[in-house]
Amino acid sequence: MYLFPNINSSLFARQDSLLLFKELLKQQDINLSEKFDPHQSVAALLEEKSDFIDQILSCCCQYFLGEYVSQLSLCAVGGYGRRELFPYSDIDILVLLNFEESTVINEGLGRFLTFLWDIGLKPGFSVRTIHECVESAKLDQTIMTSLMEIRLINGSVILLEALKAEITPEKIWPADQFFAAKMQEQKRRYKKYHDTAYNLEPNIKEGPGGLRDLHVIAWVFKRHYDTSELKELVKYGFLPEELVKYGFLPKSEYADLVAALDVLWRIRYALHLLTRRCENRLFFDHQRALAQQFGFSEENQHYNEDVEQFMQFYFKTVQGLERQNEMLLQLFNERFIFGDSAENSTPLNDHFKVINGYLEAVDDGVFEREPTALFEIFLLLQQNGSLTGVRATTIRLIRKSLHLIDDDFRQNKTANRLFIEIFRQPRGITQQLRRMNRYGILAAYLPSFANIVARMQYDLFHVYTVDEHTLFVIRNLRRFSLDIHSDELPYCNQIFLLIEKPEVLYLAALFHDIAKGRNGDHSVIGEDIARNFCIQHNLSTHDTKLITWLVRYHLIMSMTAQRRDISDLDVIHKFASKVGSIEYLKHLYLLTVADIRATNPKLWNSWKDALLKELYAVTYKTLQKGLSSPAALADRRFETKKEAREELIKLGLSEPSIDASWRHASDDYFLRFSADEIAWHTIAIASSSEVDFPLVLLRPQTQLGSAEIFIYTINEGTIFSLSTATLDQLGLTILDARFVTTIDNYVLSSFQVLEQSGQPINELFREVQICKTLRASLLQKEVKGDGNIHRQSRQAKHFPIPSSIKFNADSVSRQTMIELITTDHAGLLSKIGHVFLEQAIHLHSAKITTIGSRAEDMFYVTNQHHLPITEPEEQQKIETEILKVLDD
Repeated sequence: MYLFPNINSSLFARQDSLLLFKELLKQQDINLSEKFDPHQSVAALLEEKSDFIDQILSCCCQYFLGEYVSQLSLCAVGGYGRRELFPYSDIDILVLLNFEESTVINEGLGRFLTFLWDIGLKPGFSVRTIHECVESAKLDQTIMTSLMEIRLINGSVILLEALKAEITPEKIWPADQFFAAKMQEQKRRYKKYHDTAYNLEPNIKEGPGGLRDLHVIAWVFKRHYDTSELKELVKYGFLPEELVKYGFLPKSEYADLVAALDVLWRIRYALHLLTRRCENRLFFDHQRALAQQFGFSEENQHYNEDVEQFMQFYFKTVQGLERQNEMLLQLFNERFIFGDSAENSTPLNDHFKVINGYLEAVDDGVFEREPTALFEIFLLLQQNGSLTGVRATTIRLIRKSLHLIDDDFRQNKTANRLFIEIFRQPRGITQQLRRMNRYGILAAYLPSFANIVARMQYDLFHVYTVDEHTLFVIRNLRRFSLDIHSDELPYCNQIFLLIEKPEVLYLAALFHDIAKGRNGDHSVIGEDIARNFCIQHNLSTHDTKLITWLVRYHLIMSMTAQRRDISDLDVIHKFASKVGSIEYLKHLYLLTVADIRATNPKLWNSWKDALLKELYAVTYKTLQKGLSSPAALADRRFETKKEAREELIKLGLSEPSIDASWRHASDDYFLRFSADEIAWHTIAIASSSEVDFPLVLLRPQTQLGSAEIFIYTINEGTIFSLSTATLDQLGLTILDARFVTTIDNYVLSSFQVLEQSGQPINELFREVQICKTLRASLLQKEVKGDGNIHRQSRQAKHFPIPSSIKFNADSVSRQTMIELITTDHAGLLSKIGHVFLEQAIHLHSAKITTIGSRAEDMFYVTNQHHLPITEPEEQQKIETEILKVLDD
């Protein structure tokens, strides 16, 4: 142990001893911080900190407990027990007694603990007898784990050895039971992080592939073999001969393990220093600073490229650790269940045999003799449901054989056929593709895929790396096909059953984002990559066209549904023309839903579900009738009126009441609203009078899954600005807004809203609050309240979106579409409404889309003469005013 000569009992003789200890701690932290170099190992710093804290605790314990120190054991546990103290790590200590504590010892421990808190250590502190430790460990394997890492700081060695004698595998927690408990714990931990290491704000310690995976390996190894060799292997960087006899870890893998551990330790150390707390999460707030520390900042890089490269460096590190964790734990499992012998070996074919449920290569030369067996192994796993996985020794052999996947291999027709067959299997597609990615097969076979492995997209829209997102899309498509998941999205399940070749969908998903990170439109570049793949793999002309079209246009359906007015027949006709056939529509719809759900779990909601269903249904009808003769507007108005009238009569409204309510409604009204919406509006208008104005009503659950707020009042031009400001203040997310002005200058406005959480409004008091507050704002022509509760996410400030405005003409509706892209923030729509009011612009509808911190809003407007805004000077003036209020 390194000695710090200033730490001794003489410090307590001084009146300012408390300040002296505080200063010692402070100076040691400064010293270690100055020694830290992001490019050098921190192992020595971790040990130095642990040794320093050992001496602080030992000195204080000796002072406050005096002669009683010999009757107890002051011990370090957890990471402190492993001598792995990061700058702000928890300091966990156990005071071990062989009897119930006496009054004298109890008082001394109390003073000892109080002093530690006073000087700023704030340790995790427990006092137990040997019996209490054993009984607690029996009930909780996490306590058993902490006791396995116990280390004496001061006091009785005999007492600690007595405890160790009581917690051996022969007495409690046999190795197989301990292993099973750790596997269940790891499974729960992985699930917490969505079973992926590739979240964009990962947890260095607890996430899959993180430091905890290494700890688990060490714990189960130590429990089974009663040795700390694996811990020492990782910690000190040499390969003991004793470890070789177990046959777990070749030198090359050992080197990879140590290198990965070193990377995570360095990142965690830097994160602690940066945040000044025990922080293990790589929040967006810190990623850029860490990227710069680790040397990923270059002047000629594109914006965010430094962060993306740093995170790719991190993700590739944890990918390797995740693979090591899989291999070693699988071997441990074999040893625990079957012993050290390789019994239960059964030949499967000329290339593979089965050992204890795992596929094993018949010998080390199998892939050299037949490289295509690198694909065959995954196909065999799909076709044999009784198999558990790939044996660790064969995983190593696969990794060593990746060089065999060269250009000749990629041109090999047998390899091509086997790869496509993997996508045609009725089971195991997602699981085996994940394995192929984890073992490096996908990146080796598809060089373009190698470019997206562990590639992060630094925004709030994509929460997974590109490769992980891609595999999630394929998983989602697979779930559409399975009866066990049919309740999730029954509509998708029904459509999927009509898909003749599911592999076409899976391959389109594999390539849809494969060109991310390249210069240019990733959809266009991806289309070329997909086409070359299809030709090389002898796919039919029909399948090739469908796959490449899906890759090229995989965003068109979500963009149309969320950013265009799908009640507009011209919009539908253009979309249907682009899709071209019902077959393409089915594939596109399923891919779109799977893509959105795999991009960010928080993005999918009932509103998006309903919008896409509606777009699918209306496009399906259009394609059925034929694109050459789209339904006439007059027919559309007639059908909508007829359907609404029939529904209103069923509800008891008389024909004269219906006609009176509709007498001033424009033709546009019956095109922009559905029959269901019109029926609801009509009942409200028929039962109201001018004293009720402004009429504000809310129905919490519409066919679109959102709540609709309906306002009917005299058109004074301020409705949009006041309404959006009020709804924003109420913490509601506006999804859609439509406005229709009647002949006698009344306005019917409709807002589709959800709670900011993405959930529908489902409580009566909330409905009343919204209507009451909104009506008060419209009456008083101002928004009152205690401040805006529209909350912007913590991460949003790291993603400023440059504001841009485009003007597009809509020839059918004779309106101008203003497309605004900017950073989402409270009061955004209200600001836009003020500009429209000042510039005498009539707003007819708005499509509101927020993706992470990015607002993509469409406003359909006319000038004060109800004509499109086409003059460049007029457009420039509007753009200038909007940008001005956004800057303010």
